[in-house]
Amino acid sequence: MVPVQGQVERGFEAVRVAFARAQAADEGAAQLCVYRHGEVVADLWIGQDPISGKDWDAESLAVQMSVSKGVTATCVHMLVERRRLDLDAPVSEYWPEFAAAGKAGITVAELLSHRAGLSSFDPDAGIGVDELTDWSACVAALAPMTPLWQPGTAVYYHSLTWGYLAGELIRRVSGKSVGEFLAAEVCDPLGLSLWIGLPESEEYRVVPQFHRDRWPGAAEVKAALGGMGIDVEARLVRATLGTVATRDTGIELLNTRVGHAAEVPAGNAIGNARSLARMYAATIGEVDGVRLLSPETVDRARQPQTDGLSHPAPLNVLPVTHRFAHGYELTRPVSPMLGEGSFGHLGTGGRLAFAHPESGIAVAYSCTNMTGDGVGPDPRWQPWLAVLTHILG
Repeated sequence: MVPVQGQVERGFEAVRVAFARAQAADEGAAQLCVYRHGEVVADLWIGQDPISGKDWDAESLAVQMSVSKGVTATCVHMLVERRRLDLDAPVSEYWPEFAAAGKAGITVAELLSHRAGLSSFDPDAGIGVDELTDWSACVAALAPMTPLWQPGTAVYYHSLTWGYLAGELIRRVSGKSVGEFLAAEVCDPLGLSLWIGLPESEEYRVVPQFHRDRWPGAAEVKAALGGMGIDVEARLVRATLGTVATRDTGIELLNTRVGHAAEVPAGNAIGNARSLARMYAATIGEVDGVRLLSPETVDRARQPQTDGLSHPAPLNVLPVTHRFAHGYELTRPVSPMLGEGSFGHLGTGGRLAFAHPESGIAVAYSCTNMTGDGVGPDPRWQPWLAVLTHILG
């Protein structure tokens, strides 16, 4: 077995042991970084790259999938704190074209919390994998789109579209793209190796992601939904199946230079655990003189927005498995984090980054092997999460 590399502070030695145990059967590579009260208490990495053969260490970079949404949400809340955005204001106040097709009343809060009725591109919009790297095409498809359900009345994960929606808000308000804002306002002040839109000069550091398991395709998902009596010709279902159809080829795209260079804020942030943990630490406290969000902004950002809501019809027979605040995920069975108060985001295949203000803890876990079934917590998280919970008492 490849040994764990890195350091832990006194009192956190058990985190190293738990991380090693969690990664014992993992074919790929992983990083784990933990901050407490603005200081690093664990900075660990392990494994190797079976795909490209690249070396792996704490400075290696990997695609972070939907952990990217938490990164983008942090940028949004910096603008909220600066009073450039108002969570209760209509999106159309900042993005006038968005008011089309009955969307004039959709608020920033509804958009951020996956309640806007735009969970997938319209099935007839012609947005496929090739268009995901074209910001203008994606935004132009969303602005005139009629919602897939009455906004605000239900919740459904905006897995791809969320990044363009939140990112366009950032662009309209700040004049910078998501990647530009992230670089100037978050990464440069904190010295992070984290990008949405990776410069070519950093490409050599990226280690590819991989998955051995076959995931159900659109045809299989359609058959399963039909078997449950769901109308598979409903517009929402057709749109959702379109997203499923782009998933596997989309993951392949994210292993290419084109996929790294584009800005896809719902899923293509590229970075490492060190940088993600440091970013989250700076949302809940000062890190080397930098603090990104005030306590008041954090408390507002992590207020539950979807508790008690169902999925929209005809998918309302499916259980709701997500819990959202204003762009961040909250603790739930699939992602317990460190319990109530935690906010952050997981990413397909096992990535995870979050903060827990009450304990002063910020955590990031990055990996290259996309395992996990999405039904329960990733088994690679559980040992060290249990140890952290015990240490914090």
